[in-house]
Amino acid sequence: MPRTMLSDKDWEKLKQVLKDSGRVYNKYEHRNTLEGILYRMRTGIQWRDLPPEFGLWNTVFRRFNLWSKKGILQKLFEQLAAEHDAEWLFIDGSIVKAHQDSTGAVGDSDEAIGKSRGGNSTKIHVAVDSGGLPIYFELSGGQVHDISHAQSLIEHSPKTTCVTADKGYDSDVFREFIEQNGGVANIPRKTSRKKGNAHMDWCLYKYRHLVENVFLKIKKYRAVATRYDKLERNYNSIVSLAFVMIWLPMYG
Repeated sequence: MPRTMLSDKDWEKLKQVLKDSGRVYNKYEHRNTLEGILYRMRTGIQWRDLPPEFGLWNTVFRRFNLWSKKGILQKLFEQLAAEHDAEWLFIDGSIVKAHQDSTGAVGDSDEAIGKSRGGNSTKIHVAVDSGGLPIYFELSGGQVHDISHAQSLIEHSPKTTCVTADKGYDSDVFREFIEQNGGVANIPRKTSRKKGNAHMDWCLYKYRHLVENVFLKIKKYRAVATRYDKLERNYNSIVSLAFVMIWLPMYG
């Protein structure tokens, strides 16, 4: 049997969330299906190369695709992330390379794949809480600037007292937006700005590595570090599942 990732306690927690979603029946084979999806996420193999111990590869893929359409895996992430500690928020974005097979999806949408000198890529924009746990994320093309998703990250995250980010988020409009929402912008100004950084809490800024740690954790999964999925919603589900694996130990 290939190496699996879920303990009995992990599965009991996820099974309850799946049941509470009202859109997934309680079937005994769901655990094996989810293990198959996790195996593919961890190894980055093609679906048809999935070991037979997880069942027929096309059965596992069809269920993954169905759960993706229903937003089930994203729902798992949102349910687990509801236990956040949002006294502080740390935000950032990280680029992942998009495999050549991830392009060519039918339709007019760019499917969150952008083109740049480095080739096709996708960017993950994420907000993490005081404990370094992810609570919300969005996808975009890799060429999209971090500041483009900054306000949306704050709007969809819990109310916070302080938002910490790097110089890429240096914007007076964004600072004002944070203050209007009752927070403080702990964001350094670029060296080209006339205003200084007297406002900065440099001690808190040192903890910005928490958001970098989240990217480090999810990129150990090959299907996250390199995007193979043609559809944005499918890659969104894979990233959601990677965040679920960060949260699960918190429920041990």
